[in-house]
Amino acid sequence: MLSVKNMLLIFFAVLSLHSNAQKNETAKRAIWTKAQANTWYSRQPFLVGANFLPSTAINELEMWQASTFDTLTISRELKWAAAIGMNTMRIFLHDLAWKQDPAGFKKRIEIFLRIAARYGIRPLFVLFDSCWDPFPHEGKQHEPAPFLHNSGWVQSPGADALKDSTQHPRLQKYVTDIVSAFKNDQRVLGWDVWNEPDNTNNSSYGRFEPYNKVALVQHLLQKVFVWARAANPSQPLTSGIWSGNWVSHDSLKPIEKLMVEESDIISFHNYGSGADFEQCIKNMERYGRPVICTEYMSRGNGSFFEGSLPVAKKYKVAAFNWGLVNGKSQTIYPWDSWQVKYTGEPDLWFHDIFRKDGSAYKKTEVDFIKEMMGRKIK
Repeated sequence: MLSVKNMLLIFFAVLSLHSNAQKNETAKRAIWTKAQANTWYSRQPFLVGANFLPSTAINELEMWQASTFDTLTISRELKWAAAIGMNTMRIFLHDLAWKQDPAGFKKRIEIFLRIAARYGIRPLFVLFDSCWDPFPHEGKQHEPAPFLHNSGWVQSPGADALKDSTQHPRLQKYVTDIVSAFKNDQRVLGWDVWNEPDNTNNSSYGRFEPYNKVALVQHLLQKVFVWARAANPSQPLTSGIWSGNWVSHDSLKPIEKLMVEESDIISFHNYGSGADFEQCIKNMERYGRPVICTEYMSRGNGSFFEGSLPVAKKYKVAAFNWGLVNGKSQTIYPWDSWQVKYTGEPDLWFHDIFRKDGSAYKKTEVDFIKEMMGRKIK
């Protein structure tokens, strides 16, 4: 029989465990209030950058795996970005790079942050992505298919992990480990938890996608927001809506409502004209939160720096164009290169700003960006 003393010890131990559990729960921060989000954003400069992949990488895995982590190219190309006034970059991570080597992956992120900080660049990290090849694999990545836009970009998580709920604990560990490691790092701008989550890639890999991909992603996306927020990051969380009818909140698809309602700051993609870009901003302003554009600028669609960047500056909307340096991702070719055969460099680049030698595709564009960012034009 337990003595009164032992019973009291057990009682207080249980009480202590309950109290600690409550403390841990309260440590998991809520979605920022509008006031918190706007206070954070008021401290930011006019943020302009690109979706960055070093020219020597075909995808996120080639960027981050130890054998192909190319700090020389990263440093050189971020220096070119900083020289035209860019102060941020959107950077895609990958769950398989973490699975392969958690400690090494975090070390490489730290090295990347040191390089970026040297040039005054604060990255927005992307945790997951639904675009392009649904079958990523660790190790050596294939060479680019000639003249094909994003011929090697891979999804995260891949279709197999997305369909297999037994892999979700691994994905949770990836999210919490990465966000926790950098949650108070002032060099990190924020966390874009999932890029274009409901993209089914109908013009490229659509026939290989899970038939119920959107439902699978929506279920997991809800969890990803919870996992990332449980790490209690000091930076904002977001996931950008990219395709649909945004005229009112009621017109949003269910997954878009989830993305907006779970985000600390609102983000969107727009590859249209300056006028269309402005209308998107006005639609997003109804939420009373900071608005950022995490993808724009596709010349073949009529989306140019000259049309969108002044609008972004007018509304102080952070703007990340797609692509910095023409490289193995081959995004100078348009999306329709998956249907139309190209045999050489197009006269009109679809994305990207610089050639591999650092020269500008269009000097007038580079000068325009410098002017928008208050840099001297030579």
